[in-house]
Amino acid sequence: MDLRFGDSKPTDEERAAIDTLLGPPESSWEGADRSDADLRWARGGREARERRDLLLPGLHAVNDRIGWISEGALDYLCRRLTVPPAEAYGVATFYAMFSVKPRPATVLHVCTDLACAAAGASELCAGVEARLGLGSGVSVERSPCLGLCERAPAALAIKAGDPVRTAVSAPATVERAVLAASSPDSAPEEPPAALAVPQAGRAGPEELVLLSRVGVVDPASLDDYRAHGGYTALRQAFAIGPAGVIREVTDAGLVGRGGAAFPTGRKWQATASQPDHPHYLVCNADESEPGTFKDRVVMEGDPYSLVESMTIAGYAVGAHKGYLYLRGEYPRALERMEHAIGQARARGLLGDDVLGQGYAFDIEIRRGVGAYICGEETALFNSIEGYRGEPRSKPPFPVEKGLFGKPTAENNVETLVNVLPILTMGAQAYAAIGTGKSTGPKLFCVSGSVDRPGIYELPFGATLGELLDLAGVRKRLRAVLLGGAAGGFVRPDELDIPLTFEGTREAGATLGSGVVLAFDDTVPLPRLLLRIAEFFRDESCGQCVPCRVGTVRQEEALHRIVDRTGAAAASDIALLREVGRAMKDASICGLGQTAWNAVESAIDRLGAYE
Repeated sequence: MDLRFGDSKPTDEERAAIDTLLGPPESSWEGADRSDADLRWARGGREARERRDLLLPGLHAVNDRIGWISEGALDYLCRRLTVPPAEAYGVATFYAMFSVKPRPATVLHVCTDLACAAAGASELCAGVEARLGLGSGVSVERSPCLGLCERAPAALAIKAGDPVRTAVSAPATVERAVLAASSPDSAPEEPPAALAVPQAGRAGPEELVLLSRVGVVDPASLDDYRAHGGYTALRQAFAIGPAGVIREVTDAGLVGRGGAAFPTGRKWQATASQPDHPHYLVCNADESEPGTFKDRVVMEGDPYSLVESMTIAGYAVGAHKGYLYLRGEYPRALERMEHAIGQARARGLLGDDVLGQGYAFDIEIRRGVGAYICGEETALFNSIEGYRGEPRSKPPFPVEKGLFGKPTAENNVETLVNVLPILTMGAQAYAAIGTGKSTGPKLFCVSGSVDRPGIYELPFGATLGELLDLAGVRKRLRAVLLGGAAGGFVRPDELDIPLTFEGTREAGATLGSGVVLAFDDTVPLPRLLLRIAEFFRDESCGQCVPCRVGTVRQEEALHRIVDRTGAAAASDIALLREVGRAMKDASICGLGQTAWNAVESAIDRLGAYE
C-alpha cells in the first residue's frame, strides 16, 4: 500500500456505504465528479482532516456492507477524509474483525478461548469447519473470547449487507452454529440477560444493588426504568452540583473496577480542574479479557443505567460529550444502547438541556473491532481518533491530555454504574458495604467448571470459596484463574482468599476485573497455558520490543514443553522466567506487563510442569 492514491475505484455499494456515513462529497478533491470550480481551488481539506476520527466508522461501514475492505473503498474513504492510504491501511489491518482481502459475506467467529476451550471448543470448531467447507459462502474464524463465557462454547455469525445481520449461538452445537451462519434471521433468539444473573429472582432486593433491575425492568422501556428508581441519581447530582458529586464519589471510596483500582473521585477531580477545554468522558465497554462479560450483561439488561451514570460523570467533570467505546462482538448490547440513547435524547435526558437544568450532554457510540489492547485507555483514545490502537507513553496522563489531546475521564461500565447507588443511598451508606479499603459491591464473572455460571454481585470481602459455593463447583477442582488471562492461578486449598483488591494482593494473586474461571481435573493445564500465550501473542500491538518479542518467545517455549515435563523442561522454564521479567519490567502498557502472570502462577503455585 502506497502513500499515494491508486487507480482502484470503489463499487457503487462501497461508495454508498461511505456516503451514507459522511454525506455526499462536496468536490472532486473528496471523490465527486470534477467541476470547473475544482480546477481553480481546493476546498474542504481542513474540515476533512478534522474528521479523521470518522476513519474507524467508515471502515465499519464498508466492512458491514460488503464483508471486507477493498483497495478502491479504502482509497475513496481516504480521499473523503484526506488520510494517507498507507495510514488507513495500517489502521484497517490492525483490527481483527476487518479484512482487506476478499472473503465471503458471512463470517462465523467460533470462540476458542479459556471457558469455551474447557467446554469443547476444539470439537465444535472441527465439526463446523467440516460442515462449512469451501464453497459454503461462510468463512469460519477461530476467535478469542466473545464475552459469552456463561454459555460456552459460543459462536457469533456476522452476515454483511444493508443492514448487516448477526446471530449468536451459545451454547453452540455444530447444528446451531451452522444455522446461525447460513440463516442469521432464522436463528433462535438469544436468552434474556437475566439468565446470566443466577441471583436474579433468588436474592432479596437488599442483596443486589448493581444488578437489581436486570430481569425486573424491560430494557427497552425508559418509563419502566424510571418507575424502578431511574434518574433519581441524576436529579440528586443536579441538586448538589459537580463538586458535590465528586465529593460523594470520593467519600464513598469508589475505585476503578477494570482492574487498576484507581480512585474514581481523584480521577474526576483531576479532570474537572483542568483549565483546558473541552473536557471529554469516555466509557470503556471494550471488555475483552477472557472470562469477562459483566459489562455486556449490564448493557443488555439495564442499558439506561449506563446512560444515566455517563450523564452524571460528564456533569461532574465538566464534559459535554461522552463516547461509549463498545466491543464489536456485542451486537445485542449495541442495539440496546443505541435504543436507550435515542430514547433518552428524545425525552430530554440527553441533548442541549438535560432535564431542563441548562446542562448539555450527549453520548456517541464508537464500535471496537476485536482488539484486546483497546481496553488500555490511551489505546482506546487512539482508536476513537482514527489511529491504530497503540498505547501512548505517560505522562501526560489522560486527565491532562487524553482524547483529542483534551482532559478526559475514562471509566468502565461497572465503575460508572456504581455512581448511581452512591448518590441515591449516600456515600456513607455505600462505603459501609464491603471493607474499609475496598468499598461497595463487586461484580464477578464466574464460568468454567461450575453448575451455575454467570454474573454474581457480592460485597467486597466475601471469600473465593463463598463465591464458588454459590456457583456450584463441578467434579474435582484443579485450579481457579483469578483476573482472566492477565491474572493468576490459585490452588483449591486457597479458597479462603478474601475477594478484595488488598486481600488478593496479599495472597500473591490479583482481582483484576472480577474474572473467576474454575477448572476441574479434566482440563489439561498445559494446553490452557499455551492458549493464554497464544492469546497474548495475537493481541500484542507490537509497538514495544519487550512485548512484541516476549509474547512470541513465551509461546515458543510453551510449545516446546507442552509435551515434556521435569528436567527436560527446566531450561525452557528458566527462559520463560527471564522473558517474563523483561516483559514485566520494560513493556509500555499492562498487556506486556501482565502477559507472564498466569504462566508464572501456574508454574509456582500449581507445579504445572513438575
